[in-house]
Amino acid sequence: MGRKMKTMDGNNAAAYASYAFTDVAAIYPITPSSTMAEVTDKWAAAGQKNIFGNTVKVVEMQSEAGAAGAVHGSLTAGALTTTYTASQGLLLMIPNMYKIAGEQLPCVFNVSARCIASHALSIFGDHSDVMACRQTGFAMLCSGNPQEAMDLGAIAHLTAIDGRIPFLHFFDGFRTSHEYQKVACWDNETLAKLVNWDAINDFRRSSLNPEHPAQRGTAQNGDVFFQARESCNKAYDAIPELTQSYMDKVNAEIGSNYKLFNYHGAPDAEHVIVAMGSVCDTIAETVDYLAKNGEKVGLVTVRLYRPFSVKHFAEAMPKTVKRVSVLDRTKEPGALGEPLYLDVVSALEEAGIKAEVCGGRYGLAGKNTTPADIIAVYRNTEKKHFTIGIVDDLTNLSLPVVENPDTTPKGITSCKFWGLGADGTVGANKNSVKIIGDHTDMNVQAYFDYDSKKSGGLTCSHLRFGNAKITSTYLVDKADFVACHKASYIRQYDMVSDVKPGGTFLLNCSWGPEELEAHLPGQVKRYIAENNIKFYTIDGVKIGKEIGLGSRINTVLQSAFFKLANIIPEADAIQYMKDAATASYSRKGDDIEDEP
Repeated sequence: MGRKMKTMDGNNAAAYASYAFTDVAAIYPITPSSTMAEVTDKWAAAGQKNIFGNTVKVVEMQSEAGAAGAVHGSLTAGALTTTYTASQGLLLMIPNMYKIAGEQLPCVFNVSARCIASHALSIFGDHSDVMACRQTGFAMLCSGNPQEAMDLGAIAHLTAIDGRIPFLHFFDGFRTSHEYQKVACWDNETLAKLVNWDAINDFRRSSLNPEHPAQRGTAQNGDVFFQARESCNKAYDAIPELTQSYMDKVNAEIGSNYKLFNYHGAPDAEHVIVAMGSVCDTIAETVDYLAKNGEKVGLVTVRLYRPFSVKHFAEAMPKTVKRVSVLDRTKEPGALGEPLYLDVVSALEEAGIKAEVCGGRYGLAGKNTTPADIIAVYRNTEKKHFTIGIVDDLTNLSLPVVENPDTTPKGITSCKFWGLGADGTVGANKNSVKIIGDHTDMNVQAYFDYDSKKSGGLTCSHLRFGNAKITSTYLVDKADFVACHKASYIRQYDMVSDVKPGGTFLLNCSWGPEELEAHLPGQVKRYIAENNIKFYTIDGVKIGKEIGLGSRINTVLQSAFFKLANIIPEADAIQYMKDAATASYSRKGDDIEDEP
């Protein structure tokens, strides 16, 4: 099957797959899931059809609890219903999730997993919200990048419909939800061919209807409740094989290799990491790097987390394993270990696999996790429980970073842009990655790192381009091109050291040669000289005023990037930029669009 390629983020990918199977979307937007609800509403307003030939009915409620109640009611009435949420919003849905699962109503909650406020609030991603839903009865399927959000999102809906068990399809907030990649998109005809139409008809016929009344929502005492609660066992027992069957059908359609647990690494690996989410791409990249040096390491990627299938997990684990390191992106104070760690310990015991098991925490509130951190895990032979990505001088659980290699595959161009929130840098870079992704055969990746202040705060755009597959789900710290769009940052941040030897550094400033000598810190000049950095300056503010853009200098700096990075021909880039500007600003009126 040939699928149309389109550059989009993980939220768009998940919503794209979800829209096809949805009659009703009950929403209450919350960061970082808001985009899913917004684009669903936008597509419905534009008349986009689902596989049933209808537009999705979108209903915005007054809270996440209300949205979950609307989902429950809509499902009871026989409409396939979806919602999108994260963090505290997801927690407000838990009471209704128990009811939806208990009544075996097929639906999918798409969750851009986000930190739960504890000692402080954080809007960034980890798995603490979805881990709070383990007992609800929802099956849980995890995606690790935007392409998986597209593909596994569809698998979640297909399995939920057939198995009559609701699914929580989740992926990392911001790291996946807001990461841009070139994604192969489904078409409705293919999805309609994969879906079990008999199961849909059975679901609709069993809905509450005054023409064929049925009893729901009863109260039960201890004489029958336990027995009735156990009656769902067979449905859950069937979910792993059913999910794998739909993965197999998808694999046959698109040439993928999705499994409940995917193994990557040496067939005779002795040390294996078990993890789920966006970190798995980073681990796989690190495994490939270490394998070149003959190291016997591997990765088991968890996709179907609930129900957890011991059989499929054991099949994925190499028989030669001696040590297993489990990475959790959450913290459960007081527990013997985090959730995935405890599951793996139990699964290894049930499967009769003898291996030493240790558990580590990573990535809380979006903390960057690099190949250097992953290598530290593979080097660890002492700590039973550990953390990576931080320095813990209080309880000394952190693993020291002793190696920090460049594991990015050859042929990948890495770029980093330092800007001020709301100065247009992020918007320009989104257009740049779409231009390159949609008009070339290259793979692309873009991630935008900013603090919770957003407007007025520091923004860093991390872009990668190349013909090789891009699996670097971590921030760029070894760049071929670095641009500083705000001159004062040159003294505040160590940004020049991010440039690889022989790379390019662009500074937006109004300084002439003599002023540069005075304003550039000594360590910056030394690094540029010692590493043969190609150093350019541009006065974007002056140029913007001269051509009538005023303070909107993002397109000026975007033009400089295309000129210096030389990723696509300059003339083509300029035309694509004009087209992108027209698409971005035409809705604001011809006066804006026609400005020079």
